[in-house]
Amino acid sequence: MLLPVLAAVLAQAPAAPAPSAEPLDFTKQVKVLYRVVACAGEEPLPANIDAKVVEQHCKELERRKEKYRKTWVGEAMPFIQGLKPAGLPTTVVYPFGGGDLISALTTYPEATDITTMSLEHAGDPRRIDTVTSKELAASLALIRSTSSGLLVANDSKTENLMKGQRGELPGQLSFFLIGLAVHGFEPVSLKYVKPNTDGSLRYLTAADLQATEEKTAKLLHKAWVSPDFSEAFDNLELVFVKKGEDPKTQARVHRHFAQNLADTNFGQDEGMKNYLEKKGRIVAMTKAASYLLWRDHFSTIRNFLLNHMEFMVSDSTGIPPVFATKAGFEQQAYGKFAESFLGANPQYNEDFRRLWKTAKPLAFRYGYLDKNLSMHMLVTFKKPAEPAKP
Repeated sequence: MLLPVLAAVLAQAPAAPAPSAEPLDFTKQVKVLYRVVACAGEEPLPANIDAKVVEQHCKELERRKEKYRKTWVGEAMPFIQGLKPAGLPTTVVYPFGGGDLISALTTYPEATDITTMSLEHAGDPRRIDTVTSKELAASLALIRSTSSGLLVANDSKTENLMKGQRGELPGQLSFFLIGLAVHGFEPVSLKYVKPNTDGSLRYLTAADLQATEEKTAKLLHKAWVSPDFSEAFDNLELVFVKKGEDPKTQARVHRHFAQNLADTNFGQDEGMKNYLEKKGRIVAMTKAASYLLWRDHFSTIRNFLLNHMEFMVSDSTGIPPVFATKAGFEQQAYGKFAESFLGANPQYNEDFRRLWKTAKPLAFRYGYLDKNLSMHMLVTFKKPAEPAKP
């Protein structure tokens, strides 16, 4: 008699609730990460976070943040602002922009919508909830080490970006939060997204996370380090405001997408291409981008920029003159350039040398140095419309 009775009881038991279809919001985790990693904000430290470890981290990080403010925000921001024509879009697209929200905000402090794309995945913010003191100390040391390129040399090395794909703290998100802190912004919310085929976005839900929890994020380049977190955390949406601003009326948004921008990948990704198309007119930037925009098999992202941008700031890894001129752009060079320090197209190097013969002075580093370790920067902008003939 026991088995029939047990079966009857189980049949009457309520079914387990289905996972919610509402977007998952990681605001709690991002505010703790902002406090712990970026040393900003007023979020109380959870019980599992060792305050002494955070204090030591912040002593070291604050020195680097302050140096960045003085040597780059103080010099580069006003210089670049002085080069911009009035009425530019406030939507920014930054290809090959791994971890580099900080430079986007320096280059375009007026931006309200920023999209970065790179081989790096955004990262899982949940581990901050359970990290131990020993793990936290090691992870914060790694963040200080890997973010030093951006804060000190305005250039993030590939190996540093790859290291952030593993560990207890999400590398890309940590870099983004440090960028917000340097510029006086603070996070409002954090969600994770994927583009639909039509370019609209779908947000990560509990059901999505349950289905993908055991699926490790895909390696986007054979030479990269494989992530150690779920593919659910590939792409993020980070909403932020200036400290003291009203999130209801003055919120800005940064979205980062893990994306191989080669024609064989991005060129076949209709959702990502349509997402960018929906941006309309944009401003752009790139730097330290391995001269990929010089290569034929990155033509899709290059053509997107040429077809949609009004203004672009770059180092010599920007768009070569042969493409920019044909698309109706002018280019102004700053600093000195003799040759790309990485092997790149000889003809494009020669074209750039001619362009830099009339370059104006530059007092700061913007991305790569050239082969002679010279600082340089390139501005690409639409030709002014010719006045109508009477």
